[in-house]
Amino acid sequence: MPAHAAALELALDDPRVVARSSGTDSATARRIAARLLARPLAAQLLRVRCERAGPHVDCGLVVSGVKFHRALDLAAWNAEVAALVEGAYAAAPEADEVDCWATVPLDAGKGTVVSGDYAKPTAATVFSITVPRAARRDVRARLAAGTGTFWDPAFRASLSKGTTG
Repeated sequence: MPAHAAALELALDDPRVVARSSGTDSATARRIAARLLARPLAAQLLRVRCERAGPHVDCGLVVSGVKFHRALDLAAWNAEVAALVEGAYAAAPEADEVDCWATVPLDAGKGTVVSGDYAKPTAATVFSITVPRAARRDVRARLAAGTGTFWDPAFRASLSKGTTG
């Protein structure tokens, strides 16, 4: 067995991998998390969630839109997202879709209900992209063109200037 494969198997039990993996297909989520967390990331990977319905597998990557590990501009953000999506498909080529989105915390205010029927949101989505398996090789071009992506205007503007989140 190649050394990198052995390291990947060991990483499946890494506490960071376990803590960030969830969904009905946790084995796939752990494979993806182990692969993505094996390299330093500029943006924090908060969660890898994989859901399986029969043979269909959808995976979601949640990234923090704040507190980056190094300054990111728009091009660096796009490269980071593309590398995450490509890494997810490399770890789980059977995945039918990989979604990546970034969230930022919201101040719900002291004493605000944050769970249940009257819950106020505690996070907002500021970026998202859905990449079906058939289009996985186009992710960099899509990001560069902004095709099929959601951007919060303020988040995009902060990246245009370069930011640490």
